[in-house]
Amino acid sequence: MEVTRATHWRHRYTILAVVVAVLLISWGGLVTSIDAGLAVPDWPTSFGSYDPLATGFEDPTDPTARWWHRLPILAEHGHRLLGALVGILVVLLAFWTWRADPRSWMRKLGFIALGLVIFQGILGGLRVVWVSLDLAVVHACVAQIFFSLLVAMALFTSGSWLRAESIPSTSPQTKRLTTLSLATVGMLYVQIILGALLRHPGTGVDPIFAGIHITGALVVVGLVLATFTFVRKHFEGYRLLNKAAWMMLGAVGLQFTLGFCAFAVLLIETQMAQRSVLQVVLNSAHLVVGALLMASAVSLALLSLRHPASLTHSHTPAFAEQPV
Repeated sequence: MEVTRATHWRHRYTILAVVVAVLLISWGGLVTSIDAGLAVPDWPTSFGSYDPLATGFEDPTDPTARWWHRLPILAEHGHRLLGALVGILVVLLAFWTWRADPRSWMRKLGFIALGLVIFQGILGGLRVVWVSLDLAVVHACVAQIFFSLLVAMALFTSGSWLRAESIPSTSPQTKRLTTLSLATVGMLYVQIILGALLRHPGTGVDPIFAGIHITGALVVVGLVLATFTFVRKHFEGYRLLNKAAWMMLGAVGLQFTLGFCAFAVLLIETQMAQRSVLQVVLNSAHLVVGALLMASAVSLALLSLRHPASLTHSHTPAFAEQPV
């Protein structure tokens, strides 16, 4: 597949979708941190209205009040609006990819992303309708899969991916790198599940889950350091692979620091009736950096699996992008 001007634009559009998804994840962290998940009690309507901008919100004590004047409602309904925006972006991305990308597996990824974003919207709505904390946990976990898939699509449309030299697919070092990177991704996702269980129980921090989560964080740091060291030692000449390794290393350092600070603040403020702004910011930042860490680890794993055959496909769609 050749790098064209149209490919560059599709890559930039995918980056836009990734950026909006980051904003959506951080907004979701705010919703969870201030316990605003049920601030809007109905779905798919909002206070009985299908109007996404006005909603049906009314305050009998203050006729001039609007939904954005109430922080919990602003958080929850704003999260819905951002989710709808991401959904629209992904619909367009899936259609654009199907119309223009010659790689059949890439076109399938576009529709998988579309299916995931629809599934996420339904999960979020049913969480409200069924008042289910379990669905809130599933919603948080699926969000990380969806975000990593978007980042992967951005990687696959980048000029760096299409031009970069593939690493030897049969060497023992490549096989070991693949094993290390996949183990890192797997352990990170376990951490995401544990983090969701810690954030959504509704009854405070469970010391057992907290202990397991902290232990898992140490294992993740060890795996990231091992993977980074292995890349630097055996694949120093592969620029894109090293870039992903450095991003993963930086993200895990920031994530570990944020997690430690968030847990310390949580312990200090345990007896407080309301979470402080610092606790909300730390929790949300921890969630976002965790998503970026997961995405960087997935990118590195994909690079370790990259093969020249993945860059081309025998079938070219009728509207494929033409080189310039």
